Amino acid sequence: MASESKNNGAALRCGVVGVGRMGRHHARVYKDLPDTELVGVVEPDPERAELIAEKHGCRAFSSEEELLAAGVDCVTIATPTSAHEATAGTFLREGVACLVEKPLAPDGAAAARIRDVAESSGACLMVGHIERFNPVIRAVAKLRAGGQRFTPRFIEVHRVSPMTFRSVDIGVVMDMMIHDLDVVLWLMGGEEPVEISAAAVAVVTEHEDICNARLRFETEAGPCVANISASRLAMKTERVTRITGEDGYIKIDYAQKTGTMIHRTANEAQRAEVAEQLRAGVDLTDLNWADLVNIEPLAIDDADQLEMEIGAFLDAVRTGERPEIDADAGLVNIRTAERIIEATREFMGSAVIG
Repeated sequence: MASESKNNGAALRCGVVGVGRMGRHHARVYKDLPDTELVGVVEPDPERAELIAEKHGCRAFSSEEELLAAGVDCVTIATPTSAHEATAGTFLREGVACLVEKPLAPDGAAAARIRDVAESSGACLMVGHIERFNPVIRAVAKLRAGGQRFTPRFIEVHRVSPMTFRSVDIGVVMDMMIHDLDVVLWLMGGEEPVEISAAAVAVVTEHEDICNARLRFETEAGPCVANISASRLAMKTERVTRITGEDGYIKIDYAQKTGTMIHRTANEAQRAEVAEQLRAGVDLTDLNWADLVNIEPLAIDDADQLEMEIGAFLDAVRTGERPEIDADAGLVNIRTAERIIEATREFMGSAVIG
């Protein structure tokens, strides 16, 4: 259901719980956006709390209850995932809107409980899957919203980076692959995969550090297979998605913020001519395939992803509309991630991967 609108003309009073690597940026955006007031931050490290509070001209609080008592309309929850349920619950039960950093919870059961609290109180709840606001993904969304047909049949995803030694309490599936699961499930209209297989290796941590998952979907538009690889032990950073469908091909480079698309209709004449020549036995070994393909760059803007994410959250708070990345989307992502992790345990043996 939609949440209660807070569009009364006054500035929204905002707060951030957890001002570490991500939360400090949320505090900055709330401070800089028009029609918002950064009331304060909550952080267990008092020195960091005071530093961020002084930088942005707000108060430093030692507990969620203190921030709640100061009066807030909406908060970002950027605590460790294991604390999301307790922290978000404190605010949701009082009707305060929450933007919860990904993943929504450490497991599906906890995510469902967070969703239920939000539904019961009517508070807005959005999950911070920031790749949805990547300029390339928004360009793809515009194509779909404009009625341009594109039916994925095969999706290939590579997300690898060097070990940062952050989030070592969870595996690479919940740490990194969850970004791509959100995008893939969005492309599939929120439908969960009917079949999952996975392989993984635990090298540095007690959890999977490298994982490859194969997801098969059966949607109204037809079947689709997604092959997703994630590693936090690579020597370089790469974040690339390739989507092949009946109607064309899309390549997305998240790091470079670039995208290209090949339309089948735009290349139909060339394809038909080549097919006819092949049937006639013509030697085409000297033909340059790239010369036959019309490649279109996706229209990319330079908008800041975090500002877009927080802006979408605040719009939902002001209007009372349900946010696009709601608790149901967050829950589907976690359930799928859990199934992948279970498949890795079957592959490696439960005694190897924690």
